[in-house]
Amino acid sequence: MVTMETVLSWREFDDAIAAADSGSGEPHARSSLVFRGLARATYRNRSSIERSGHGAAALEPHLIRNFRKYAHREQPGPSMWDWLSLAQHHGLPTRLLDWTFSPLVAAHFATATSPGAEAVVWAVDCVQAHQQLPGELRDPLEAEGAMVFTTELLAEHSPTLEALDALGDEAPFVLFFEPPSLDDRIVNQSAVLSVMSGAAASMDDWLDDHEGLAHAWRITADAKAEIRERLDRVNINERVLMPGLDGLAAWLRRYYTPVDGEPLADGGTMVPPVAAGNDQGEPR
Repeated sequence: MVTMETVLSWREFDDAIAAADSGSGEPHARSSLVFRGLARATYRNRSSIERSGHGAAALEPHLIRNFRKYAHREQPGPSMWDWLSLAQHHGLPTRLLDWTFSPLVAAHFATATSPGAEAVVWAVDCVQAHQQLPGELRDPLEAEGAMVFTTELLAEHSPTLEALDALGDEAPFVLFFEPPSLDDRIVNQSAVLSVMSGAAASMDDWLDDHEGLAHAWRITADAKAEIRERLDRVNINERVLMPGLDGLAAWLRRYYTPVDGEPLADGGTMVPPVAAGNDQGEPR
């Protein structure tokens, strides 16, 4: 079971991230932690297809097949993993989960909605997680000298979801890969995706079974407000993370939303809906 540490302030959150980074194993050019922010501490790390209801996992091949058929003009890349990234990005129910290399981006998604409710930020050491992979995937990743897969490397060694699932017959596993840079939103959010062997597999169950790979920080309502203010000061907001009119509108909507019912003369705290393509925040 992953222990959830309570964070009471911006300073405690920053210190907790630094402590987790220092204990994440062998030194790397960049941190081996990937992060995920959820707007309520009661939310779980469930994929959008898992949230679609009982039996939805059986619909996965039909969803992907029809998405590729009707979105063929998009041409995100040659592999199934490119298409799956595109589908996740636009809100199709998939087995993928959204993560980020940036703790500040994760904190944004934890604090941009549900003011007054406790939030949570998760972190997983992707290098240690990949040590649990079957050799058919672990060995080429180590040979590449990379922390996470690219869609090209993943397609070379597991071209289909069926091939991935076959490697997890004995025990489910999780791996992390970087989606192609489909647009500025993916780039600005330092996006990472996770995939499990098996559409019905649970990330929370897997983390509970692999002690020491994950951290979770419960952010109190007061700390959530403080962290949100700090993020806005350093320009970590919808306008930057979701470039375009949708992000601009979400930023303005949150900025001018009254807090505790008090009318605002010039400012507030944003509470936009989660943009399609990133399930950090409130679940669909």
